[in-house]
Amino acid sequence: MTQPTHQDPTTARAGRKEWTAFVVLLLPLLLVSMDVSVLFFAIPSIARELHPSSTQQLWIFDIYAFALAGLLITMGSLGDRIGRRKLLLFGAAAFGVASVGAAYAQSAGMLIAARAVLGVGGATLMPSTMALIRNMFTDTKQRSKAVGIWSGAMAGGIALGSVLSGVMLEHFWWGSVFLVNVPAMVLLLALVPFLVPEFKDPRPGRFDLLSVPLSMGSVLPVIYGVKEMAAHGCTVPMLLCVLAGLAVGTVFVRRQRSGRPTMISRALFRKRGFGAGITLNALAAFAMMGSAYFTTQYLQSVLGMSTMEAALWSMAPSVAVGFAAPAATAVAQRVKRSSVVAAGFVIAAAGFVVLNLTGTDSLWLLLAGTAVSSCGIVTVMALVADAALALVPVDKAGSAASLLETGQEFGGAMGMAALGSVGTAVYRADMPASAPDQARETLGEARAVGGPGLVEQAQQAFVHGMHFAAAGGAVLLLAGAVLTVALLRERSRTAGPGADTHPDPGTDTDAATTPMAPAA
Repeated sequence: MTQPTHQDPTTARAGRKEWTAFVVLLLPLLLVSMDVSVLFFAIPSIARELHPSSTQQLWIFDIYAFALAGLLITMGSLGDRIGRRKLLLFGAAAFGVASVGAAYAQSAGMLIAARAVLGVGGATLMPSTMALIRNMFTDTKQRSKAVGIWSGAMAGGIALGSVLSGVMLEHFWWGSVFLVNVPAMVLLLALVPFLVPEFKDPRPGRFDLLSVPLSMGSVLPVIYGVKEMAAHGCTVPMLLCVLAGLAVGTVFVRRQRSGRPTMISRALFRKRGFGAGITLNALAAFAMMGSAYFTTQYLQSVLGMSTMEAALWSMAPSVAVGFAAPAATAVAQRVKRSSVVAAGFVIAAAGFVVLNLTGTDSLWLLLAGTAVSSCGIVTVMALVADAALALVPVDKAGSAASLLETGQEFGGAMGMAALGSVGTAVYRADMPASAPDQARETLGEARAVGGPGLVEQAQQAFVHGMHFAAAGGAVLLLAGAVLTVALLRERSRTAGPGADTHPDPGTDTDAATTPMAPAA
């Protein structure tokens, strides 16, 4: 690492090698986020080739996200113990092999299994990349800039995945959407050993094997139940599924609070403000996924675009998002970070207000509202993630990153469920009682079974439901701004070297040197 001889190594500024390594680390981040949406166009071709049942088709989509969310905490803790670079290389190899397996799957079962391994690989890659950024960039300004770019790349990857999928399928068979991952993973495996040094916790303690199934048993049922309720309404089995996950989560938390060696270090939550960072990050993800739930349906079912056309238009807001996070981190160097985070929530709320003004033919208004809200949301995510990482000991960066991302998964699932349920309730209330039952369920069904008059009514009902959901989202985001002011305030940094190093993870002696701490 580039370091003048007179400078404390804990505050050394990153040089060309570190920034080159950072660019390489963006590759797995982009691919992991792209794989969330890469199947949007491939499913019809997969259905013709592999003949999956309706249940198998759902699992082809969902198993990736479930494996990713369920193993984030485990992989973050494992990376702290065995080494983040080692875990990153293992994840890249698994991701590459699983991509080949998915591309050449001969049955729906094989494809589901390959997608599950992709999720396992993704769970190793995401916390590893964020933790390595915390390790390589010890200078506060450089780390903030790197986290801002990281956040923008993650948000843009989801939109890029669907577009890349459509382009590949124009020229190749459905398996090509997975083979795109292979060259990037080979490049990662070749360059990371030379560019990225190894980091791990020198005193990790015993790995708590029992916490692995407990963490998965708490995360997966809740996310699965919430997503199913968002898609099909609240049912008793799904409600029981969520309650079961919460019950297991209670056991998991009680175990982590006990005196025995555990998966999540208690030192993380001794840093006042870390828990608040997870909460605010989850709140931003709530708004992001809630907005995406309506935007994609509006483009296809209200404006009547093809899937490819809708995917291309949805890329437009991503251009603004790509600049928002780095710009926000630059502003946060001159203005109180808590003020910028609160402003991000307000900007996102303004975008939701713009969405509340859309009609049934308001493409540019929709894109403008989405761009504004996305810029505000990615501002919050970038700054909160950077501040939360700065609060924790460097040795625990992997666990901290995994907790941030798990909270983000929870927030996104809850956003789709809550705002989606509001929109669906308004849609059903607005639809005439004489309409067919299928048409009263969703706008897509109304377009399939209804005539022009009924479709027009359904489109108006959908937009009306989107207005209510957007209004609710705006209120929630404004509450996030108030919560930011209540929970966080800027503390002055010490000028001396090592101000951001947190040498004693068991105490709060460094609270005054961190970029974010709670109000008294």
